[in-house]
Amino acid sequence: MGMIGGSLEAFIGAVHRRGSQLDGEIELVCGAFSSNPEKSKATGEALYLNPSRVYGSYEEMILKEKELPEGERMDFVSIVTPNHVHFPAAKMALENGFHVVCDKPATLNLAEAKELKTIIDKSGLIFALTHNYTGYPMVKEAKAMVDAGDLGEIRKIIVEYPQGWLIDLVEATGQKQADWRTDPARCGAAGAIGDIGTHAENLVEYITGLHITELCADLTIFVDGRKLDDDGNILLHYNNGAKGLLHCSQICNGEENDLNVRIYGTKAGISWKQMDPNTLIVRTRDDGARIVRTNVGKLSANAMAHTRQPAGHPEGYVETFANIYRNFSMALRARWEGKEADPIYDFPGIEEGIRGMAFIENVVRSANDHQNKWTKFEI
Repeated sequence: MGMIGGSLEAFIGAVHRRGSQLDGEIELVCGAFSSNPEKSKATGEALYLNPSRVYGSYEEMILKEKELPEGERMDFVSIVTPNHVHFPAAKMALENGFHVVCDKPATLNLAEAKELKTIIDKSGLIFALTHNYTGYPMVKEAKAMVDAGDLGEIRKIIVEYPQGWLIDLVEATGQKQADWRTDPARCGAAGAIGDIGTHAENLVEYITGLHITELCADLTIFVDGRKLDDDGNILLHYNNGAKGLLHCSQICNGEENDLNVRIYGTKAGISWKQMDPNTLIVRTRDDGARIVRTNVGKLSANAMAHTRQPAGHPEGYVETFANIYRNFSMALRARWEGKEADPIYDFPGIEEGIRGMAFIENVVRSANDHQNKWTKFEI
């Protein structure tokens, strides 16, 4: 693996490195860790990489790695930069023969995501998008229950993602994570909606298989001086007639990272919280609540394929990234061996990326349209 972005002062790059290396399938061999060559060099030194394979730019890395003999060059790139670099870096990697793992969202805007799909299709290479919350075993179990019809016809969906870290104008203090996430040039058209709202949207679509058909959005910038939304509330209509509510916010004082989802059908309802990831609660009117726990009792094959810990040991955030990287590496290995990849080891790709970018643009369009209550979801 070669990495683009993820210097020593970055957050998500270290998470990707830990997750990718957890199974011993992937080795980090090179990187362009920062647009600042000195920062890239310092990161490479800290990671004990060969100095000749620590590059000053991703363009240099891709071209020089391509010159190396097959078996010595990197096999794929992991892109962990701010959003505005995702598309040009992925485009160049794919066009030079390298598979790609990319942090979400896929691109800066929907047009780039659509163009990226064209490039991926033309290249025939593998592209993975790290919507990591789909990697939790109990999320896999929830999806398996929906697929099996255990919930019946889905009628109601509530998904929430409250955080509290942006209650002040911390971007004005030079805080690196806040600085780029609140900058339209690097983050895109939305703030909280793009950063965490896309995770909530993707989680629902992954579990249920449903797609949004129209929405009614209300976005707010609560903190004076901020350029992008820090709070969003959205009413949703889905393609089976279900109704939903998505709330995401980064100004909920005291909240940590409380992504949670509740899905109600004609037979049962389920709820899951990222801060208690080993627990899935199943409810029915007649039987009350039943607790389903990771690696306890009879679970779906999909859930068990993504369970890493013995019962009673929490499945963690890094392990969700590890599941995506492992599944990606298995798909890559199957490609090299001329085999079909096992679909149980799934991972998000460009289709999820396109729907995520469409979600952002439709939400922003709805929030800015003060004449019409509902906005048709367009891709």
